[in-house]
Amino acid sequence: MDKQLKRTDSSSGQGLLWLFGAILVIQGFGSAITEAGWDTSFGVAGLLRAAHMPEWTTLLVGVAGLALLGTAARRHHARRRAHRQA
Repeated sequence: MDKQLKRTDSSSGQGLLWLFGAILVIQGFGSAITEAGWDTSFGVAGLLRAAHMPEWTTLLVGVAGLALLGTAARRHHARRRAHRQA
């Protein structure tokens, strides 16, 4: 029973890594592209401009999203290897 609860908790945490990573990538890089192409801020870029942050901070948000997606992918592949060996 404990193994099942532990697996459920880790899988929901894994799902959150994928979700937050995707959101940050879309908001970060999407905001930067929109701002560069159309001089319009939305989402994260709009909030960062209101806080008087430099323009490159939207790219930093996108990079943070890539880091979360990389972590999620690494954990996913490690879990698959562990199940194959078991």
